[in-house]
Amino acid sequence: QLQASGGGSVQAGESLKLSCRASGMILSTFVNSPMGWYRQAPGKQRELVAGFTSGGSTNYQDSVKGRFTISRDNSRKTVYLQMNSLELEDTAVYYCNVKFQSVDYWGQGTQVTVSS
Repeated sequence: QLQASGGGSVQAGESLKLSCRASGMILSTFVNSPMGWYRQAPGKQRELVAGFTSGGSTNYQDSVKGRFTISRDNSRKTVYLQMNSLELEDTAVYYCNVKFQSVDYWGQGTQVTVSS
């Protein structure tokens, strides 16, 4: 089960940090599975924002490079998304995702709203 938190309403230029805790997942699965953060804005498809590959490398959507940072705490089985310099276009529901044995597991989503 993936439990996401940390969303909220902020003004453009401010920061938020999202957290996603993987409960009920054994540590080796958490460490070795591709995981990341996706977002879905109204009327748009869900898109990858930032993620870890199974090898531990990170990748980012071009629009968030330099502003967002994905990190993880394996001891807490938690993945984070630090979002700085938020823009209006970052408004969306953010979902954490873990891919395990070709199955996508999703958190419940947390709303991020950026206003001017």
